[in-house]
Amino acid sequence: MDESALIRAAQGGDLDAFNRLVLAYQDLLFNTALRILGEEEAAADATQEAFLSAFRKITSYRGGSFRAYLLRIVTNACYDELRRRRRRPTTPIEPLTDSGEEVESPPWLADPSLSPEERVEMAELERAIQHCLDSLPDDFRTVAVLVDVQGLSYREVASILRKPVGTIKSRLARARLRMQECLQAFAELLPAAFRLEGETRA
Repeated sequence: MDESALIRAAQGGDLDAFNRLVLAYQDLLFNTALRILGEEEAAADATQEAFLSAFRKITSYRGGSFRAYLLRIVTNACYDELRRRRRRPTTPIEPLTDSGEEVESPPWLADPSLSPEERVEMAELERAIQHCLDSLPDDFRTVAVLVDVQGLSYREVASILRKPVGTIKSRLARARLRMQECLQAFAELLPAAFRLEGETRA
């Protein structure tokens, strides 16, 4: 994929070119939004809003990392959703299938190479990690997702959030400490390398 050519075509109004960019980045944006918001429906809405916003503003894109450009937009969409939640708190419900049954685990955990027991453990660990992410302040959670989940550099995250690199490092250090403390409540789910010294699997 020639990303630069697709961007130029999209800036000229080529919807097909923009749709190819969407296909290339939709998983990245959705997974980022899911980790920040903790709910699939809200993450899907934020991702859709981010792409609509990106399409409307694409003529103002002036180069640099297009990935960082899109992540900035989806992060802002997530912050907008978090602000709406604070104004109108709601009780979260478990996601349901089309038949009305509760979703046991996200689809990406259905690795065919895993045994049923390993899948259950992975699902429980996934829920524990998301629970601990949800307990972080919004700013800490966003930095942790962008650095530790999406693998961005401090400089990239600083650019996305428009904060100094030092602020990003400080927030990440505090987020990691809080995550470590929170995850100790789920120590039996963690790989040995992540448990505190002296702890063993129950």
